[in-house]
Amino acid sequence: MALSSGAAGAASSGGTQQPHEMATRKIPSATNNESVPVIGMGTWNTFDVSGSSSERAPLQKVLEVFYAAGARLIDSSPMYANAEGVTGDLVQKLGKQASTFYATKVWTSGRDKGVAQIEHSLRAMKTPRLDLLQIHNLLDWRTHAETLRQLKSDGKIRYSGVTHYTVGAHSEIEAVLRTERFDFAQFNYSIGTRAAEQRLLPYCQDHGIGVLINRPFEEGGLFTRVGNRKLPGYAKEIGCTSWAQVFLKYIVSHPAVTCVIPATSRAEHMQDNLQAGFGPMPDAAMRERMAKDFDASR
Repeated sequence: MALSSGAAGAASSGGTQQPHEMATRKIPSATNNESVPVIGMGTWNTFDVSGSSSERAPLQKVLEVFYAAGARLIDSSPMYANAEGVTGDLVQKLGKQASTFYATKVWTSGRDKGVAQIEHSLRAMKTPRLDLLQIHNLLDWRTHAETLRQLKSDGKIRYSGVTHYTVGAHSEIEAVLRTERFDFAQFNYSIGTRAAEQRLLPYCQDHGIGVLINRPFEEGGLFTRVGNRKLPGYAKEIGCTSWAQVFLKYIVSHPAVTCVIPATSRAEHMQDNLQAGFGPMPDAAMRERMAKDFDASR
């Protein structure tokens, strides 16, 4: 699955083509060649705020920066308390409903409770249709898989998926994907935790399953790991000016990854994250160099 962009430029040492627009990836199961920008946004912790303007104003700034860069995929969940509703309100306020790729989840047991929760998510996010509905942490996935099939048939959702956030669940995700057809799988992967490279990422790539990546910074653990260390020399070769960009470019340069969804409540961090979707991308040799360099920082 090759990275693409709206405009071409020169190639860079250790990287692929230099784009002037954010790189995008095609959704493997899309019948219309639909693609999404490689940098998206998660809402865990960050968008669970009250209705006060003082709490929501910084998040509106985050979204303004997000859309200005051409990003559009936002991931949420009923598990994240107020996040779906805050997302829906702010996206509507900015007039960006038509350009947003809405992804959320069902996180309960039982068909009826699942249907009720999904209907609540639609209302909260203020959208008549979800672009992606995922079964959160595989909870009661067999029951919800049937519901998702029906919702796709009814035109209420466009894509279906499953999620988890631990390496220990990777084998279970693969087993589920072997049993039931889903359009997306969401799981954890980072330059510091590369277990998904062994089986799960190749499986998704081989079987045409889109991939969303969560925990790209390991809740800040990667930044703690590098501390005050200066950026390595290769960073300039791939257009990185921060560790966040290095970490994100490592992820999105994997050919199986469709989009990574870092979460933040600060506009300056969003701006930094988004830059990882621009400029030259690491090739296979550079990715190996990046991983070895990071491992040497232990």
